[in-house]
Amino acid sequence: MKRMFAFLTALICLFSCALAQEQPPSCSWYEVFVRSYQDSDGDGVGDLPGLLSRLDYISDLGYDGLWLMPIMPSPSYHKYDVTDYCQIDPQYGTLADFRALADACHERGIRLIVDLPVNHSSVQHPWFVQACDALRAGAVDNLYVDYYCFSQHGGQKMAPVAGTDWYYEEQFTGGGMPDLNLDSDAVRGEIAAIMDFWLNDCGADGFRLDAVTSYYAADTEENVRFLRWLNDTAKSLKPGCYLVGEAWTGLSTIAEYYQSGLDSFFLFPASQAEGYIARTIRARSKPARQFAGFLQQVEEALDGKVLAPFLGNHDTGRAVGSLQARSVPERAKFATALCSLMGGAAFTYYGDEIGMVGSGDDPNKRLAMYWNDGDRTQQPPGVTKVEYAFPCVDEQLKDDHSLLRYAQTLNQLKKQVPSIAWGRNEFVLLEDEVCVMKRTWNGEESWIAVNFSAKKTHTCEVQADGLKLAGQLDAFEEKAAAEISVNGALLTLPPYAIVALVK
Repeated sequence: MKRMFAFLTALICLFSCALAQEQPPSCSWYEVFVRSYQDSDGDGVGDLPGLLSRLDYISDLGYDGLWLMPIMPSPSYHKYDVTDYCQIDPQYGTLADFRALADACHERGIRLIVDLPVNHSSVQHPWFVQACDALRAGAVDNLYVDYYCFSQHGGQKMAPVAGTDWYYEEQFTGGGMPDLNLDSDAVRGEIAAIMDFWLNDCGADGFRLDAVTSYYAADTEENVRFLRWLNDTAKSLKPGCYLVGEAWTGLSTIAEYYQSGLDSFFLFPASQAEGYIARTIRARSKPARQFAGFLQQVEEALDGKVLAPFLGNHDTGRAVGSLQARSVPERAKFATALCSLMGGAAFTYYGDEIGMVGSGDDPNKRLAMYWNDGDRTQQPPGVTKVEYAFPCVDEQLKDDHSLLRYAQTLNQLKKQVPSIAWGRNEFVLLEDEVCVMKRTWNGEESWIAVNFSAKKTHTCEVQADGLKLAGQLDAFEEKAAAEISVNGALLTLPPYAIVALVK
C-alpha cells in the first residue's frame, strides 16, 4: 500500500495539482437519500434501480448534477459509518446498478458524485476489527493499529477498546465511528485506491466530502493540508472531477478551506433560518440592499471561487420550515431563486422542490419522497413525525404555478443562460426593494432584475443594446412584463418577480 501511495504521489508531480476543469461544474445539483427516494423491489427501502427509474424526473426538472448520500455497506440507516468502501450496501443494490446509474446520468448530461466519509469508518469495518484484535493480543505493531487514532490515555472524544487499556478517538461520539489516522501513508494509500475505484471503475464524477472540519479536530491548517493532498490525488486520477466539502463554519474560515484547491465548499452562511437568504426575505426594510450586502461579503471573501449555496440539507431542518413558508409558497419559491442568484453550483435537497417539511431528529429530515399517496418508501427508523405540507409530485406536475414547476423554470433558465450561475456580478441598479444585476461570462452578458417586495409592484429600466427576454420567474400567478426597445428594456416587476435578459 505504501508503494501505491508513492506511485500516486509521483503521478501528482507529473500532472500537477493545478489541472483546470474543461467546463464549470454542474450549476443545479440534487441531493438524494437513496433509502427514502424510490423502491424498486417492494421491500419498502429505496434503492439504486428505483433512483434510476426516476432519473428522467430529475433531468426534466433541469438538474445537471446528482449527489448521493452514502451508498456503501453500513450497519446504520444513514450509512456514514462505512464497513466496505468499495461496495454498495445490499439494501441499495449492486455495483452493476451503480454503473448503470452512472451511464444513465451521463447520457442525460448529469454529473454524479458520491458521499465519501473518510474522517471515520464503522467499528465493524475489518480494519478496525483487526486493529482491536491486535491490541487485545498485545500486537501493537500490527499494520491496522496505525489505521486509527489509538491512545492509552482516555478523555473527551476517546472511547475504550473493550478488553484492553486502549482508547480510540471518535469525534462523532456514540455513533460507533472511530476516526481514521489520516497521517498514515497506508491509510492515504487506501483512500487513493478508493477514489480511483469510484472515479474510474464505477464512473463517478467526484465526491462530496463529509465533515472536513473534523479530520484534524479544530485544526484548520492541518485540515487544509490534508484536503490539498486529497484534491490533488483525485484530480490526478480523473482530471475535471468535482469535489465539494462540508465545512460547517463561517465565511472567513470557509475562505481558508478554499486554499486546499478543492472546487467548492457548501456556503453554510447562506443557508437555514439565520442564513443570508432567510434574513433577506425577513428583512422589514431595504431587502434588495441587504441581499446585495450579503453577496458583496461573499464576493470579497471568495472571489473567483466556485460557490455551493443551498437552503438546507439532510442535517438541517427543511427549507420550508426555516423560511416559515408552509402557508406562503411564494416565499419558498423566491428563496429558491435567491439561492441560485448567489451564483455557482446551487444544491437542492430532494423533496425541497415540492416543499417537503421535517425538523428535529435527523430521521424526520429524511422522510420518504412524496411521489403520491400510494408510492412511497418506508419512513426511516426513528421518525417521530410524518407530515407533507404541500401536494405530491404527481399533483404539482399538473399545476403550472406549483413549487415544482417554479424550480423547473429556474433550473432551465440557468441552463439557457449560464452567465446567471457563472458570471462576474455587477449591480447596475440598486434600490431598497429592487435591483438589476449584470453578469458576464464567456462572452455572454445577462441582466437579472429582481423585485424583493412581497406586496409592491416596481418598474425599472435596463439600458443596453440588443437585449432579448431570456425568461422570468413569477412567484405569484401574476406575470412580469418586459417592454424591450432597441436601446434597452422597461420592466414591470410584480411582487417577488425576477426577469432575465440576455444579449
